[in-house]
Amino acid sequence: MARVIHFEIPISDPERAARFYRKVFDWKIEKWAGPMEYWMVTTGKDGPGIDGGLMKRPGPVTNTVGVESLDSAMEAVKNAGGKVVVEKASIPTVGYFAHCEDTEGNLFGLLQPDASAR
Repeated sequence: MARVIHFEIPISDPERAARFYRKVFDWKIEKWAGPMEYWMVTTGKDGPGIDGGLMKRPGPVTNTVGVESLDSAMEAVKNAGGKVVVEKASIPTVGYFAHCEDTEGNLFGLLQPDASAR
């Protein structure tokens, strides 16, 4: 069964957003060393929950679902009446990613983790 494994919150000011979420929820927020402006969010170590990221606007709050095969999941989205709105792309050291839209117009991500990153 595929599960939500990551969230993204769109932001305008990274420092202001990081201060807010650190103060309100005590989240750990660090700038990602990858090829785009992105801040990794660690929400905790114990219990249920997921980690996520802060990304520069524009963009909606997005949940990402982990899948074993990105190609199969994209095909399933299309067959169920949804759309692939951002085609398959590589995220170095992370895996392969795509953005999709459900039949209600909601955006979500699909991620096939890189086997070497597991």
